[in-house]
Amino acid sequence: MLKPSLSLRRRWRLWFAVAAIMLSAAVAAGLGQIAKDPEPRWWKGNLHTHTLWSDGDNFPDLVAEWYRDHGYHFLALSDHNLLSQGELWMSAKAVNRRAGVDAVAKYRQRFGARWVDARGSAAEGNEEIRLKTLDEVRSLVEERGRFLMIPAEELTGTAGDGRSLHMNASNLAEQLVFQAGSTMRESILRNLQMVDQSAKRTGRDVLLHVNHPNYKWGLTAEDLAGVVDERFFEVWNGVDNDNDPGDATHPDTETIWDIANTLRIVRYHAAPLYGLATDDSHDHHDNKTRAVPGRAWVMVRSRYLHAGALIQAIRRGDFYATTGITLADVTFDRTARTLSLQIEPQAGAEFVTRFMGTRKGVALEGKPRRDAQGQPVETTLDYRTASGPQIGEVFAEVKGRTPSYTLRGDELYVRAVVTSTLKPVVESSELPLQRAWTQPVGWQ
Repeated sequence: MLKPSLSLRRRWRLWFAVAAIMLSAAVAAGLGQIAKDPEPRWWKGNLHTHTLWSDGDNFPDLVAEWYRDHGYHFLALSDHNLLSQGELWMSAKAVNRRAGVDAVAKYRQRFGARWVDARGSAAEGNEEIRLKTLDEVRSLVEERGRFLMIPAEELTGTAGDGRSLHMNASNLAEQLVFQAGSTMRESILRNLQMVDQSAKRTGRDVLLHVNHPNYKWGLTAEDLAGVVDERFFEVWNGVDNDNDPGDATHPDTETIWDIANTLRIVRYHAAPLYGLATDDSHDHHDNKTRAVPGRAWVMVRSRYLHAGALIQAIRRGDFYATTGITLADVTFDRTARTLSLQIEPQAGAEFVTRFMGTRKGVALEGKPRRDAQGQPVETTLDYRTASGPQIGEVFAEVKGRTPSYTLRGDELYVRAVVTSTLKPVVESSELPLQRAWTQPVGWQ
């Protein structure tokens, strides 16, 4: 048998060396062998996003790419009352009119004419563009261990009492239809039951959360407290002017959270709500400021980047909401009854953490809030009293990057709110400084 020549053997050795280097790089990048029992880590994601499939202003593939390229690990495209499936063509004129720029030209420039499906003629003014489905977008942007798309739908409608209700269902396998009840509570319950039935029918773990409670002043703390099987809501929504800070006659979303949790624990003997932060992004062309990407997200601690594992972690409360602050760790020691945080440093930033909650013995006899003319306002009741425990007290305020709080025994629950001295990277008129919210503990 002929032996390979010296030059050929050298080429083989060179080839094997290059292959080994490429394999090592792939493993280092998470593209090689799948780790056994990986350690839990934090994954960054947004569960509320809109595209041209409903009332957003950009193509879904471009929206998904923006989130992936800005360090997110998972994203739910949650267009109103639909999943991005099937065939949908949109007039190029309508696309550009909604975007306020030549979005079609930007689309072609990014992905090329072969990716963009068009019919009709731009010269004749009848060009249409086909919107890519979620499956097509996934094939373009998903990457194992780096970026995941989660199918979602924003169930949007009006209760029989005329109030607006929006709820996001994440990890759906089928499109669902909003279920209206005679009241907000009945509407929340009906949609929750529908989603639960779909999850069981399709073998999926689906997360349903209530969106922006102060949008059009639609939801009250009493509504959120009364449906005890719904455990998730948006404590902060990145859209400016959706009333997260409240006003003179309506409480802010954090106050709603504390009132709802106090009512749930004391009156209903139920678990508290967990709070998410989301973008609810619609505006993706840098020419509008109301509903832009990058304002708010969740950080979920999980071993794996797949929808089921992420949702299970959220159900356990193993996540926090943020507009820019990063927590290296959040721990509640059940034996010591101590909530501890480790805050990642940021250049020039100082941090203050408020440990908040409600103490036992609080009065739950709410009074109507009234406008300037003294007329009652249809909103969350006012539970403030002249003395005694108050809903949503600040138990302690701690400066620095390693704050902790040990429960003294009379708290119904405690949660932490961290505020930075830095502005968010994507600024908001409703929240001038970076903030992070942990989930309530100590109620078990």
